[in-house]
Amino acid sequence: MANTKNVLVAEDSSVIQNLTKKVLQFQNYEIDSVKNGEEVLKAIEAKHYDIILMDIGMPKMDGMECSRQVRALDNKEKAGVPIVAITGNAKNYTDEDFSNAGINEYIQKPIDFDHLVDVVKKYTS
Repeated sequence: MANTKNVLVAEDSSVIQNLTKKVLQFQNYEIDSVKNGEEVLKAIEAKHYDIILMDIGMPKMDGMECSRQVRALDNKEKAGVPIVAITGNAKNYTDEDFSNAGINEYIQKPIDFDHLVDVVKKYTS
């Protein structure tokens, strides 16, 4: 399918990673997944993504710092990719914190997968 959209799932939980992958593949998205922020930066260097689903609490580099680094990339197309945070700790952050990190929107855990699909469609349509 020429219109397939590429989604990068950055999530250290294999269970959430696999569920997200299956739900979005069913919607005809092409999914790659990584387990930390350092791997996100390597992945987006190598490939175009239409959206990044970014866990906030990851090892090596958390989602907030990783989002700031994505936004600071020299390649403006890659720096502008929509980033949707996924977190169980949204109460620890303000909307301004997410915005300052370059995050477009956040989804609270436990994930409502219908809402996740709606958000991904919103940013990739």
